[in-house]
Amino acid sequence: MKYLGNTQSGSAGGDTASRNRFGQYIRRRAVPVNPATTFQLVQRARMSSNAAGWRALTDNQRAGWESLGTNITRSDSLGQTYTLNGFMAYTSVNNNRLDAGDAIVPDAPAVVTPVGLATVVLTLTAAAFSIAYTVTPLAAATRLFAFASPQVSAGRSFNGDFRLISVSAVAAASPLVILTAYTARLGVPVVGKRIFLSLATYNNGFIGAPFGVSQIVA
Repeated sequence: MKYLGNTQSGSAGGDTASRNRFGQYIRRRAVPVNPATTFQLVQRARMSSNAAGWRALTDNQRAGWESLGTNITRSDSLGQTYTLNGFMAYTSVNNNRLDAGDAIVPDAPAVVTPVGLATVVLTLTAAAFSIAYTVTPLAAATRLFAFASPQVSAGRSFNGDFRLISVSAVAAASPLVILTAYTARLGVPVVGKRIFLSLATYNNGFIGAPFGVSQIVA
């Protein structure tokens, strides 16, 4: 149901307020599914580990993360910006490091802004899925994080569901081949379906602005 009034987001009782490209709407609240997949269980275990790691820090270390958090900006579902608290900064940086295969750090690092991609060209068929990019190779100490969507209708023009599919080596040269990783996570690409990608560079716990692209499987 469309809604005209104050901006809202979230659930109250049995209703959920949200928005899309056509404006705000209210729908019946859906009960989240709990498939208990390997990826879901890994993330739950990681959050428990983060909480334990945060508790083990010294006051000075936590203060360092609090300071770092004030320099990290995010946007919520309503488009409003906010900064992170210390625990959020700690988990953000260290979750990124774990995804990249790096070790967790107890001390807050200096903010790094990774050099982003300039261009991207996809090769996408049922038997090939690769990402050619520039500048190549990636900058020193930089990796490429490839997030991809499940396969959707070719007519879709928007996607908000991305999964981390592959992480490149440090300073890797183009292209990044992700067919095996994508197939293992989301299935063999089907001719005529569209796949969205969000490609972001990574350096020392920080992920840069994403490069968004989509293509229909040929």
